[in-house]
Amino acid sequence: MGYIKITDVKAYLPKEKILNENIEKRFNLEEGYIKKRTGIEQRYYVKDETIEEMAIKAVEKISKTNDILEVDLIIVATTSTNKIMPGISNYIKKFFNIKPCICLDVLAGCSGFINALDICKVYIECGKVKKALIVGVDLLSKIVDENDLSTVALLSDGAGAMLIESCKEKKKYFSNIKAEEDQKDILTYEIGKNKGKIYMNGKEVYKYAVTNTVENIKEILLKSVENIENIKYIIPHQSNMKIMKAIANRLDININKLYINIENVGNTFCASIPIAMAEMKEKDLLQENDKIILLGYGGGLNTGSILLEY
Repeated sequence: MGYIKITDVKAYLPKEKILNENIEKRFNLEEGYIKKRTGIEQRYYVKDETIEEMAIKAVEKISKTNDILEVDLIIVATTSTNKIMPGISNYIKKFFNIKPCICLDVLAGCSGFINALDICKVYIECGKVKKALIVGVDLLSKIVDENDLSTVALLSDGAGAMLIESCKEKKKYFSNIKAEEDQKDILTYEIGKNKGKIYMNGKEVYKYAVTNTVENIKEILLKSVENIENIKYIIPHQSNMKIMKAIANRLDININKLYINIENVGNTFCASIPIAMAEMKEKDLLQENDKIILLGYGGGLNTGSILLEY
């Protein structure tokens, strides 16, 4: 059996910072309206960058201190690519002149990074891969409906990249990934439909997110025979502060056990978990063998968690 270790994780955010006041003025809202309902104070938008360029810039930060030329696998999780082929993973391989390797792009909603990491684990476990790059990237500012406050207030652009390697040391790893039918189409994005804009039913998303995530985490704790007290951090998809507070409340844990950075970053869909982990790494919040849970949830409807030793 192959075990994995997280060698490095880095994030890239565009330069243009969009403050709440810019949006509140446009929608004639009182000051503080957005922060109160979402927990967000600012988000980032690209100007002239493409989604491929954002992904490359995140990987570039990893390449400064790590050898990525011998990577065997590149997986990119996204929801907002408009180009079906070549994939973003192929652009990364070409830019860095990485040796011939496996390149995959994963479409699994906001839970995509969880799926990508689990795919990586399977490849390493069976011995086909020794080193992998996993990237979560979304360019959402171009596909929000400018008249829809529910998405404009939340969504942001960004990329996060993680370098994974096989290791001989036995490290705990469990995953719990599920999908159920989005019967009410509560979170959708179809290229060309509705002028290619994201649609979200906020109330229904809230109900789904709070219920399914809590159930998922309880299941993975049982599966791993682990107590939540032994988990140093739960690192959730940064969806909405209300959702994350509700998750903590239903799990009966202190909100501080959830690492939350949505206030300064916004909701970056597939990039949110690696961006949060990159920030945690910079703050030296994670030590070797710390037990953490990564939690993804969103369009699909897809819900997934991974319990691992860092």
